[in-house]
Amino acid sequence: MTHISNDPADFADEALAGFCDLYAPLVRQVEGGAVRRSRAGRPKVAVLLGGGSGHYPAFAGLIGAGFADGAVVGNIFTSPSARQAAAVAREAHSGAGVVFAYGNYAGDVMNFGVATERLRSEGIDAENVIVTDDVASAPPAERDRRRGIAGDFTVFKVMGAAAEEGADLSEVVRLGRKANDFTRTLGTAFAGCTFPGADRALFSLPEGTMGLGLGIHGEPGLDDIPLPSAEEMGRTLVERVLEERPDGAGFRVAVILNGLGRTKAEELFVLWRTVAPLLRENGLEPVAPEVGELVTSLDMAGVSLTLMWLDDELERLWLAPTETPAFSRGRVSVGASGTDPVSAPEPSPAEEEGRAAVRASSPSATSSSATDASRSYASSCLEALTAAQRTLHELEPRLGALDAIAGDGDHGRGMVRGVDAAVSAAHDAAERGSGAGSLLAEAGDAWADKAGGTSGVLWGAGLRAWGQAWGDERVPDDEAVVTGVEAFAERILALGGAQIGDKTLVDALLPFASELRSAVVRGTPLAQAWASAAGAAAAAAQGTAELRPQKGRARPLAEKSLGTPDPGAVSLAAVFAAMGAAFDSHVRAV
Repeated sequence: MTHISNDPADFADEALAGFCDLYAPLVRQVEGGAVRRSRAGRPKVAVLLGGGSGHYPAFAGLIGAGFADGAVVGNIFTSPSARQAAAVAREAHSGAGVVFAYGNYAGDVMNFGVATERLRSEGIDAENVIVTDDVASAPPAERDRRRGIAGDFTVFKVMGAAAEEGADLSEVVRLGRKANDFTRTLGTAFAGCTFPGADRALFSLPEGTMGLGLGIHGEPGLDDIPLPSAEEMGRTLVERVLEERPDGAGFRVAVILNGLGRTKAEELFVLWRTVAPLLRENGLEPVAPEVGELVTSLDMAGVSLTLMWLDDELERLWLAPTETPAFSRGRVSVGASGTDPVSAPEPSPAEEEGRAAVRASSPSATSSSATDASRSYASSCLEALTAAQRTLHELEPRLGALDAIAGDGDHGRGMVRGVDAAVSAAHDAAERGSGAGSLLAEAGDAWADKAGGTSGVLWGAGLRAWGQAWGDERVPDDEAVVTGVEAFAERILALGGAQIGDKTLVDALLPFASELRSAVVRGTPLAQAWASAAGAAAAAAQGTAELRPQKGRARPLAEKSLGTPDPGAVSLAAVFAAMGAAFDSHVRAV
């Protein structure tokens, strides 16, 4: 993946554009992802798959009759933003509601959850189905905390087939959750994957070993074990998956032996030679098994085994015909969902202009109510964001390295994308004469939209709450500055659900807010109070090295994360330290 790219930052966008051009008879690109070129002539449930790039054929490659109506496409290994998800949903909605289907990752859960709320407020029925098939990522008693990996495919297939048959929204959701309940996966990796433009893989393994229990975002495995023979590997995968046979499961199973990106088909065939007999020896009958690359992780060398235990309705949907750019089965009949399909028309230039105007408009974009004092203070907000931008660009390599220890290595890149978008939006707001509150709110919206992922939605929502706390009338005094920081913190706590000790940015954020409040109450000048709070945040961020993560992608790799500070806490402490001078200098000047 390091050989063919232009600007690595544009890789995901360019890959999506090329895909949509190649498969133009089947798909069309829209804001946030892609949707079917043609759809049913009458309303049907829109099944929308979503997640970061880097997993092809998941997710865009599965758009088509009998499968997905659209895909929301984030940056590499990064959740798409709520705005992207809502935009794709509006394009795919045909009157019967939409359902987002995705793996259980914090950023996806937050962003698709926010998008669902927005769509419902617009009168569009929207639901979510979250896949939790990875047996290695949490014990059976905590299945709701498990990751979604290659089991995405079986769950998505069932949902797509049900929607194509004409099932209503509640029925599609029921079947998707049922498929998830009967799906189990275990994966293993032989070598890490490499981001476009990077000069090394996200993780490496000692010679002659493999990582058992991998994710699909470049995370290392949970346990490093000696590299076994194909027969030993097949036995390990089958035995571990069968240990978690669902209650009430039958003997017929959908099977996926999935390559992660660099494992050759011939290698998978050798492994299937062991897996298939072992399944039969255990009384299981494989039904339409799939061997190949279906849910990948860039160029990772690895393999996973997925089983979905079938009953009559799940088997019918698993076997139902489908036609997508990357996967086909049987022959899709014309009018399978009730009527002949019709081509979804391309938006006219006037419609595109109207949509752009809607996207550009928001309550925070109105500057007429801002006072001159607030407009003047907005320049300090812009200075603060610019200082944060410089800091994050300097820290990007370190943040990525920290995140790669027990995550996907994209934290630095995501923060840079977010702050760059925020600064650009803030410049635009300042040029329009926006007040301080509106400028921060617009910066937050841009951060969330461009960064995606967990950090993107949290920083974006936090900045918007900060701006709303300040408004556009007064220049905030010391007390109002504290109130703005507390609004930022409260929104992040409400949205992310993390607490002190979970090894997240909250471990730095709450000490900052607490010390800032205490210092201002003591009568300490704002500059000194902010510096003291920044010191508390930095110390707390470094202290996270002794914690085990309780949230996010690092949680399953808790032991590997010991000794390394949380990248989200480190970045927050650094950003707040950089922003302080801009806020204080203007307060004193005013």
